[in-house]
Amino acid sequence: MKFAMSYSVSPVATIHTPFKEKFAIPRQPGLARAALGQVELLSPYDQDGAFNGLEQSSHIWLIFLFHKAMPDGNQAPRLLVRPPRLGGNQKVGVFATRSTHRPNAIGQSLVKLEAIDGTHLTVSGVDLLDGTPILDIKPYVPYSDCLPDAWNQLASDAPEPTDVQWTPEALEQARQHQDRLHQPVVELVNQCLSQDPKPAYQVPAPDRIYGVRLWDINVQWRYPTPASILVQAVDPTDS
Repeated sequence: MKFAMSYSVSPVATIHTPFKEKFAIPRQPGLARAALGQVELLSPYDQDGAFNGLEQSSHIWLIFLFHKAMPDGNQAPRLLVRPPRLGGNQKVGVFATRSTHRPNAIGQSLVKLEAIDGTHLTVSGVDLLDGTPILDIKPYVPYSDCLPDAWNQLASDAPEPTDVQWTPEALEQARQHQDRLHQPVVELVNQCLSQDPKPAYQVPAPDRIYGVRLWDINVQWRYPTPASILVQAVDPTDS
């Protein structure tokens, strides 16, 4: 019997994003292009020169840690998972998915590089929780990373967007927060909710209120029909 060797790694950076909780985070990078993130290098990597040459790349890979979904070392590995894309009821092998529940809790995200400022990067299309540890940063290389003949039968097409509507009051609240935060609040809410963040197997009652925290605001919505969303309020959070 062969036993796996153990290695230790340390984050090189952290990322600041609008997403304060896991619910409603886009399930893949690039699905919410209005989601901006700030990558901040950590010591001893926070030195001028670390990003020299990166401005010649339009996109980058972020290798990160699912720090809120770390496996329990006392439990057997979780080798079967239920991907939301398959309705949340069908089990497949963890290595056939991008599930957050991974043996080493490692993920990767392809994001657009918007700007470089010293030891900070501004990126868009992020799908990471605020404060996620970044283990490595690599440039996207089109000739090798883009494979026109590649396929994945478990996720062959992007999900159909859910219709998102707003009450007049919620839209006005969002616009006020947008001016205050200097962030695309309305656009980001539309992009996140159009992916229908609730579990696919769940049939919501029309009067049930869902909510998620973005930045320092709480977005609340309900499902007038199973295929539509109505944003009802965009209020400041308590903290």
